[in-house]
Amino acid sequence: MRIALLWLLLIVLALTVGSDQSLATGPESGQQQLPSTHFGTPDTEKPFLEGAATGFTDARVANNPLAPDAKAVGQQVCTACHAKEGQNFAHSTHSLGMEAALARDPAATTCEACHGPGSAHAKDPADKALIIAFTKDRGTPVETQAGTCLACHSGGPRDHWLGSIHQRNGLSCSDCHNPMTQVAAEGLTAKESINQTCATCHNDIRQQFNRRSHMPLPEGQMTCVDCHNPHGTLNASLVKTDTINETCYQCHAEKRGPFLFEHAPVRDNCVNCHTPHGSNQHALLVAPVPMLCQQCHSHMRHPNDLFTPQQLATGTGPNERVMGRGCITCHAQIHGSNSPSGPRLHR
Repeated sequence: MRIALLWLLLIVLALTVGSDQSLATGPESGQQQLPSTHFGTPDTEKPFLEGAATGFTDARVANNPLAPDAKAVGQQVCTACHAKEGQNFAHSTHSLGMEAALARDPAATTCEACHGPGSAHAKDPADKALIIAFTKDRGTPVETQAGTCLACHSGGPRDHWLGSIHQRNGLSCSDCHNPMTQVAAEGLTAKESINQTCATCHNDIRQQFNRRSHMPLPEGQMTCVDCHNPHGTLNASLVKTDTINETCYQCHAEKRGPFLFEHAPVRDNCVNCHTPHGSNQHALLVAPVPMLCQQCHSHMRHPNDLFTPQQLATGTGPNERVMGRGCITCHAQIHGSNSPSGPRLHR
């Protein structure tokens, strides 16, 4: 037994020594332990990021239809006059990509990738048409502004920008975004947050979130773009999915079903009963129960009379049938039921 253990120990020692010798091989032996990577260069003389393309490496000079004969002049000419703009731009996301491209290739296009060739503008700065500007009072057509942005930012969420409600109303990208400075933490929005940017035009919708029952947007738990795609969708309300119900199901998956017994208005559209932004009624309802229910269920089976707000618990003539949760005190599974005994959505 001792002899077997001794042989086993000798074998382990031999394997250990062989492993150490294999790990010790290096450049002097003509071998390399691991393949080289571009994440660090401790054992090679190649410069960092050699051969790697940056976001603006292949950027082209934007086309300005109002200055067809202008030529590119380079970033130094632009910053000679626009020093203040250059300081604001230096901390933005676009600037980081442009500076990386410029460090790799001194001939890389930077300012003129968005503003177009600057030779004509440098000769006559007073002529607003000679440079692509992204403000309302500079004379650059909205189509040119949006086309310049879409030259890099096409596809994805912006597939349906052309023909969208925002595009048809003459909005340009710079109405919502500020690419020249880092105002917001994400999205380069013109305001400090996505919600504030949307509220610039949709302040009436933003005020609905101040009602008693509302989505948690004021608390910072969601933003407008969680449900809407401001760059365009296939539907009129700019919801991110094909239907309103599918958008609601992204968070309210328990309401998706399928159910053994379904409630027709629920399957049709969530906003038949709910207002999605905010309501002064319970659970974002468009009207209090039972007034909401009797918009469809009136003078059939029970009750056989028409309820009014005066019969609520806070009214002048409270009725026991509308106390508590009203209709849904008994018909609790109003979104659908899987119970074999639930055709009336009782359980």
